[in-house]
Amino acid sequence: MNHHGTSRLAAMWRGLGYLLGSLFFAAVALFALPVLILPMMARAWASWHRPRADRLLLSPRSGPVRVGTWRVLGWLFTSIVTGLAFGLVVVVCAGNALATAVTVPLWWALPVGTRAGGFALGVPLTGWGTALTLGTVQIVIFAALTYWLVPLLARLHARICVALLTPSAAERLTQRVETLTETRAGAMDAHGAELRRIERDLHDGTQARLVAIAMRLGAARESLSEDPQTAAGLLQAAHEGTEEAMAELRGVIRTIYPPILADRGLAGALTALGTRSAINTTLDIGDLGTIPAAVEAVAYFTIAESLTNAAKHSQATRTTVRVARVGDQLSIEVTDDGIGGADETLGTGIAGIRHRVLALDGTVHVHSPVGGPTTITVSLPCGS
Repeated sequence: MNHHGTSRLAAMWRGLGYLLGSLFFAAVALFALPVLILPMMARAWASWHRPRADRLLLSPRSGPVRVGTWRVLGWLFTSIVTGLAFGLVVVVCAGNALATAVTVPLWWALPVGTRAGGFALGVPLTGWGTALTLGTVQIVIFAALTYWLVPLLARLHARICVALLTPSAAERLTQRVETLTETRAGAMDAHGAELRRIERDLHDGTQARLVAIAMRLGAARESLSEDPQTAAGLLQAAHEGTEEAMAELRGVIRTIYPPILADRGLAGALTALGTRSAINTTLDIGDLGTIPAAVEAVAYFTIAESLTNAAKHSQATRTTVRVARVGDQLSIEVTDDGIGGADETLGTGIAGIRHRVLALDGTVHVHSPVGGPTTITVSLPCGS
């Protein structure tokens, strides 16, 4: 069988499982309709089904369903009708092919009334010749129908699901405004907290050391002529204090914009970050081109925080970092082989990543099933 035939056969098996599942879920939804028509339940049901359609269509994973209530209810009724109709087509086609394949060799053992019944295109079976000939014809017809119809019906069902559960342009614009409003508030809070932290670091650390240095230099100047040895000690202490103040100042600057980004660029900074990581880290960095400094800083801190999380919380032994430029988007994916179950409400650093990314109108997806692995996928707009 050639490649096209193999892929078509694989599509048939995927579609068969998808449509049989849709038939089952449509039956369940029909019986549970009084509960599922509640908007919250309908949205949860839709959010569970949308990934099934994405997987069949080999589309990227989508987040929770964010369309209007009437769109969700419309999808609910449509999915019940199409799930039952398409599923029954599969049962008739695949079921007849399978039943005939099993029944033909045993036609002689069936009750006499059954032999002349609806089996084998409704023609009475009087011998092996009739059974094998008509049985083979029936198997070929229903197998061919299954082979060609199932992938088409499965993709049609999935596309209807995606079309009904994908926000319209107006809904996307509304969601974007809401997201930007929320992230702007979060960014302002984060910015205020960052300014207070920098002010505290400078006031409690660097400023205090500079005041001490000034006092030592003043005392050294006063005692220089009368007690040169004391003055020398004060000057030495002032020199050491100056070096410590410079180190603290460099530390504060590093939290604002890591100097290594300016020196080596994002690729070089990430290489150094991977080398310093507490666990084995594999880097896959594509051609990134020119990236705005703000995006570089968010990407750097995102990966640094992800590696720290993996080392502290996930019991991982290996991480993989992939960074690529796709059009005007910077794509970041960090995967670890840890125990999974990451929860950003527990202070694992994911909330901080999300705030940084959303402030630049980026997206964050966290996939961390219990047992692992954990994958954090980030997309950042970086201009054309």
